[in-house]
Amino acid sequence: MRYRRLGNSGLEVSALGLGTNSFGKRADQDTSIRIVDYALDHGINFIDTANIYAGTESERIIGLALQGKRQRAVLATKAGLARGKGPNEKGSSRYHLQQELEGSLRRLNTDYIDLYQIHTFDPNTPLEETLRTLDDMVSSGKVRYIGASNYAAWEIMKALGISELKGFSRYVSTQTSYSLADRTPENELVPLCLDQGVGIIPYFPLAGGILSGKYPSIDAAPEGSRASTDPNFRRFFDDRSIALGQQVSRLATEHGHSASALSLAWLMARPAVSTVIVGATRTEQVEDNLRSLAITLGSELQQELDEISNPFRYGDPFAIFRLP
Repeated sequence: MRYRRLGNSGLEVSALGLGTNSFGKRADQDTSIRIVDYALDHGINFIDTANIYAGTESERIIGLALQGKRQRAVLATKAGLARGKGPNEKGSSRYHLQQELEGSLRRLNTDYIDLYQIHTFDPNTPLEETLRTLDDMVSSGKVRYIGASNYAAWEIMKALGISELKGFSRYVSTQTSYSLADRTPENELVPLCLDQGVGIIPYFPLAGGILSGKYPSIDAAPEGSRASTDPNFRRFFDDRSIALGQQVSRLATEHGHSASALSLAWLMARPAVSTVIVGATRTEQVEDNLRSLAITLGSELQQELDEISNPFRYGDPFAIFRLP
């Protein structure tokens, strides 16, 4: 396993991380625990979850999986997206964040979070209130590092400026949709992160499975795939991205790789990327994803991947999650 610093912090994270959105939903408890065990045993230390995944079940299952193994994991969770319909059940106010942190700590069966992330920018709460609250959490020892997610470049820059002005803990990372099928972060976010020492944590690195090459068309979803178990997920699909997935699959076959591993290897080589979080519903998927670490992209293959994905630098991101 290769390890990298998370942004300019001193925290070392595995180049390949484990996403757990499927835990308690598409992967049951026993399967999820096996996946965590397999990941830890193969050097993956970065485990990412959120307070809303599978209605809090993801956090609860991870808490079980890490019993007696907590020190082996860099544990990341998030808060900020809606947990309910009440007036204070979303956003990044002090009220909501303190309540959600305590809930996450209980479910995760731990007394500290390694990386606590704001799930999306909150236009209704002053950034200073959010950042002061996070700074207090770090001072209390309940949180070690803080990060953002689904922030625009200007929103992160504003947050970093406030933190510097007030002497608060600063964001060390940001999560964003980033893949061969979504290169929009390269326009503004990547340059910002390189300049400010913020680590990028891509989510949807395989574009919801499109870059695995398993979707021959928009309407043909393999049994057990995310698109078949969650029909809502089809909103992310279009003819362009499906065609890109087929091109990546062809290139991967020509070079003796799986399409998933090749897509992940390309992403790991991008500037400012600290760790790439990939979900799994079976240990075999983690095994295949680990093969990406052994791939060294030659200049010719790198150029081909860059060229076929270049149109995806422009337009709307593949996914972004914001408060209504």
